[in-house]
Amino acid sequence: MATLAHPSSQTHLFTKLSLQPKKFTPPSRIRMSLQENAPSLAVVGVTGAVGQEFLSVLSDRDFPYRSIKMLASKRSAGKQFTFQDRNYTIEELTEDSFDGVDIALFSAGGSISKHFGPVAVDKGAIVVDNSSAFRMEEGIPLVIPEVNPEAMEGIKVGMGKGALIANPNCSTIICLMAATPLHRHAKVQRMVVSTYQAASGAGAAAMEELELQTREVLEGKPPTCNIFKQQYAFNLFSHNAPILSNGYNEEEMKLVKETRKIWNDMNVKVTATCIRVPVMRAHAESINLQFQQPLDEDTAKDILKSAPGVVVIDDRTSNHFPTPLEVSNKDNVAVGRIRRDLSQDGNKGLDIFVCGDQIRKGAALNAIQIAEMLL
Repeated sequence: MATLAHPSSQTHLFTKLSLQPKKFTPPSRIRMSLQENAPSLAVVGVTGAVGQEFLSVLSDRDFPYRSIKMLASKRSAGKQFTFQDRNYTIEELTEDSFDGVDIALFSAGGSISKHFGPVAVDKGAIVVDNSSAFRMEEGIPLVIPEVNPEAMEGIKVGMGKGALIANPNCSTIICLMAATPLHRHAKVQRMVVSTYQAASGAGAAAMEELELQTREVLEGKPPTCNIFKQQYAFNLFSHNAPILSNGYNEEEMKLVKETRKIWNDMNVKVTATCIRVPVMRAHAESINLQFQQPLDEDTAKDILKSAPGVVVIDDRTSNHFPTPLEVSNKDNVAVGRIRRDLSQDGNKGLDIFVCGDQIRKGAALNAIQIAEMLL
């Protein structure tokens, strides 16, 4: 996400992941107020789309804190705004920003995270980083709380030292929220993902440009193309991430590599095609799953209905299935189009369609849930 300027040894997953249900229980709500015994927070990249959503989720979930620093670039320093009926001044991010900070929430781009993340850790802060800077580094947990909370076992506020936890990519989070409960039951051997990604994934500027372009095209004017370099309104195109030597783009390879790390299985086969679509916020994904064990569609639907953070929208009679609009500004990931893959023998293949709010569960909410587990 553009704001300021824009691991571990592998063990066989099937035994470790699918046979042991996760014990993820969100902490009970605590009325938000300045509490002497609560952690001190810092939000890095507070002026960006995810930074602002950090604050929204902190407020919605009554996250306790004794103080909070609002950090951004030099050009934003000094600006005032109100949060939870209190006035704050945005401070310039510097190496001194993390003195006395317990939890630092980062959403300021990879280069900022690479420089200031270790600085914050050295000062004793636990960093929850939303960029791709540390996701694939060995020893740094890559966490979706409903999926692999055990990856950050032992990391708590008050442990006397800093730590760094990586927030997965938005498309990975949305995908694995739906795929993991099925994987635990029947073990995914191969997963094919096609994503339909909203403007929100490219930051507030991209969302503004989509709105501007829509007006311009409807008025017969040439569209302003500063963010994507081509018309976005009434169009779709391959995700704008750089193309790698293997023909995949970086967004697609994130889904491949992050899935293997989160599931702790380097042998699972994953392929992805990522597309940018003219939707304001909330990503959609078509997911084809091939299982080791049989899994029929009715059982799959029951599994998904009981999965934390997942809601099933699968009404074949009225042709009602998940849409980005329905999940925008919502916490849950919606799953539908649950059906047997007719191209595979028996009940060893399923197709599902998933929608999730990229800024919410795909970024800010997941980070705040990680922070809740630190308390």
